[in-house]
Amino acid sequence: MARHSRQAGEPSETGGRGRAATEAASRAAPGQERGPSHRWWVLGVIGLAQLMVVLDATIVNIALPSAQQDLGFSDGNRQWIVTAYALAFGSLLLLGGRIADLVGRRVVFLTGLVGFAVASAIGGAAPSFEVLVLARALQGMFGALLAPAALSLLTTTFTVPKERAKAFGIYGAIAGAGGAVGLLLGGVLTEYLDWRWCLYVNLLFALVAFVGGARLLTAGAPANRPKLDIPGTVLVSSGLFCIVFGFSNAETHAWSSVQTWGFLLAGAVLLVAFAWWQTRAEHPLLPLRVVLDRDRAASFLGMFISGAGMFGVFLFLTYYLQKSLLYSPVSTGAAFLPMVAVMIVASVTTTNTLVPRFGAKPIVPLGMGLAAAAMMWLTTLNLSSSYLAHVLPPLLCMGLGLGMVFATAMNLATAGVGARDAGVASAMVNTSQQVGGSIGTALLNTLATSAATDYMVGRKPTPDALAQAQLESYSTAYWWSAGFFALGLLITAILYRRGAPRPHLVEETGAAPA
Repeated sequence: MARHSRQAGEPSETGGRGRAATEAASRAAPGQERGPSHRWWVLGVIGLAQLMVVLDATIVNIALPSAQQDLGFSDGNRQWIVTAYALAFGSLLLLGGRIADLVGRRVVFLTGLVGFAVASAIGGAAPSFEVLVLARALQGMFGALLAPAALSLLTTTFTVPKERAKAFGIYGAIAGAGGAVGLLLGGVLTEYLDWRWCLYVNLLFALVAFVGGARLLTAGAPANRPKLDIPGTVLVSSGLFCIVFGFSNAETHAWSSVQTWGFLLAGAVLLVAFAWWQTRAEHPLLPLRVVLDRDRAASFLGMFISGAGMFGVFLFLTYYLQKSLLYSPVSTGAAFLPMVAVMIVASVTTTNTLVPRFGAKPIVPLGMGLAAAAMMWLTTLNLSSSYLAHVLPPLLCMGLGLGMVFATAMNLATAGVGARDAGVASAMVNTSQQVGGSIGTALLNTLATSAATDYMVGRKPTPDALAQAQLESYSTAYWWSAGFFALGLLITAILYRRGAPRPHLVEETGAAPA
């Protein structure tokens, strides 16, 4: 069979003409279906769907106290409202990405939207704790279809380098800011309507995205459909489930409990077995050509680490603003808006101006360093701190750092991937961020709780002592988050290649350079 190379993500008819020909073709045919105006409308649809998925990881957090009072579940069961979503989402993302490659991204994207909306409606109308947990798990399952399909559609829609940089800058800002938007929206809906609207609001997002996707996305399934890797699917889904479940159990069980270390050990063994199987499977779920590229490996690890640290900020700074400074839910969400604004500006500027000139090697490690500095800055907060003088500066620093990390990592994680692997590469990006966030949240919550307990040893439980214990727990979480970002700085500085990114050439068979 004839083998010829083409630029990753470009339509095959461009052949070997390269980037200049692609740009010329794009300029020459502005009225075609995939002209610039059409592509930017597609970005709007994809961005809206991604925002819905990302904000749903945090929008329910602020609504939890009201939902608990309404449905009458215990403090011990409260975590499962969050964990059920994370377990289903994180463990099924790779499968969802491969399904998008095999079935077709448009149909998987639209199916994910409908399923997510139905699950949200069930959760909003939930008469009991059990139904709410089931609905959250269903949301995670359909989110695992939707998220990789959305990112792979973005990857295959924007092929011209300059437009791709702009698109991923916007998309990266949405992915990074979605958690903060969820906090604000959750606060508004809970305070002025009802906690159930934190789930019902997804129906509006899904409806708009579905109508836009049905009109704008191109139909069609892949020409070559390799068989699904069933053993690999079972191994990686089970392994990710055990890892996330084990860290979630650490919140309510000791690290020495078999329900904690047993699941963590089982998850590690299953993931090692998955990696071994991928070297032997005829149609691997996660082809090694996707993960062995240095820039992509650095991007996946960067998303994992920054996901762990970022969710720590949202969780513990939310607690601090509400419990220590007595902010309302709406005021708490609004406090994060400046960080979101800086993140958006940094994402767009980074991917359009800095990365094309300097490459990812100085940009992502610098972003990690800024995020680590912001976390250390947050450790200085106390009961007399003010928002403008003490909270806002580290938030702005965090927004700048995360904006430099997310858009760049998402872009390079999918650059140079063959069209048939776009879905699974996109799923790896989402898996890295989601699993990192789930593990980081559980781990930091456990460490923070232990710090508060240790502080109270030998002290009377006076209001002042309890308030100080909470500050101690937040500070512990911030220090550990700073450590995560410092590790991310080291890893990305070592792995990313020097210089501006060069166009990847991939074989039609799908192989990518190592």
